Amino acid sequence: MASAITTLAADAPTLSAANTGFMLICSALVMLMTPGLAFFYGGMVRVKSSLNMLMMSFISLGIVTILWVLYGFSLAFGTDSGSLIGWSSDYVGLSGIGITELWDGYTIPVYVFAAFQLMFAVITPALISGALADRVKFSAWALFSALWVTVVYFPVAHWVWGAGGWLFELGVIDFAGGTAVHINAGAAALGVILVIGKRVGFKRDPMRPHSLPLVMLGAGLLWFGWFGFNAGSWLGNDDGVGAVMFVNTQVATAAAMLAWLAYEKLRHGSFTTLGAASGAVAGLVAITPSGGSCSPLGAIAIGAIAGLVCAMAVGLKYKFGYDDSLDVVGVHLVGGVIGSLLVGFFATGGVQSDAAGLFYGGGLEQLGKQAIGVFSVLAYSLVVSAVLAFLLDKTIGMRVTEDDEVSGIDQVEHAETAYDFSGAGGGASSRSTASHTPAAAASKKVDA
Repeated sequence: MASAITTLAADAPTLSAANTGFMLICSALVMLMTPGLAFFYGGMVRVKSSLNMLMMSFISLGIVTILWVLYGFSLAFGTDSGSLIGWSSDYVGLSGIGITELWDGYTIPVYVFAAFQLMFAVITPALISGALADRVKFSAWALFSALWVTVVYFPVAHWVWGAGGWLFELGVIDFAGGTAVHINAGAAALGVILVIGKRVGFKRDPMRPHSLPLVMLGAGLLWFGWFGFNAGSWLGNDDGVGAVMFVNTQVATAAAMLAWLAYEKLRHGSFTTLGAASGAVAGLVAITPSGGSCSPLGAIAIGAIAGLVCAMAVGLKYKFGYDDSLDVVGVHLVGGVIGSLLVGFFATGGVQSDAAGLFYGGGLEQLGKQAIGVFSVLAYSLVVSAVLAFLLDKTIGMRVTEDDEVSGIDQVEHAETAYDFSGAGGGASSRSTASHTPAAAASKKVDA
């Protein structure tokens, strides 16, 4: 008996300084993705809405962080209850966790795992905001975000990643968030926009991005941070799986960007910077659930398929009449579905698990599991998000007035404008006559 106890003690994980440091860096990278998303979205809207778009992402860092500490981590990763939700009193307020207590089965502290998963929880509601540009009250958005993470994100995270969660136990593969993050956010976006309706001037007025350099900056920050998002999701560096995921993240993103640009050139005659940025994000989305189970060649195929299909999907809003302002449905929902389902085809059975897809002799079993995960999360998030939006719209109101939307939501909701040209003329004499100059008139038109 003594020797058996000694063997068990020797086999028990011990804190790894290397893995702990790596995961703290990955957590910081994932945190950077939310400001990156803010720039990406902020550049895509008209100038009069850019600050509001930045704030709709940035506020998530405040709201979700506090809720995660108070009860979110417990709901998502606490002791399972009925395969639907978790709860552990030690995780409430993160008050009952020892500083060197390890996450079960791993070599990193619980605090590090909680911090890493917090950053996933932060960016997911921020993703939704891109579909709602120009027209949602900031106070209503903040309340929606708090309610949504509580009744949608925290339970779904438990289903997918929590020990005992029903999708986890079923064997659904979601390496870093194709279902829990991207399908979840994309379906929520669709549910909300079906409730709140279209922007004033949708399909009539030009609604072009006001700053493509900001879009490219945001896309670059997302691409950079996504290495932490994806490679970090293996929670360590001991067996090489995280390294495979890192490589697959890069190659799938590159393939998706090229596929989107090729489609754009053939369909519209131009290679656009917006297309390059959007294609890259589509590849990042698609490889997120699948990159830990496929080879680099499989990642290229997944990225190319996602880039092409998402480029085609963003036009569906004009055909079906739903106003997805910044293509959250077309990129995140569609890309997440593609990446999650393609696990059932491209899983090699030799990376994160022995589950093999159709192209590697595994038959249709894994594809069936992936489909269950995809459509259950999609349906739950779509319906609950629409109900939340409906209740808020009927109580406090979700939308600003039509006049406020036309004049500019930045000034109405935040009392600021993104670009202040009032001091561009310089000295006192130029200030005294500024209102009569052509430059000042142009500035006023830009602010409007």
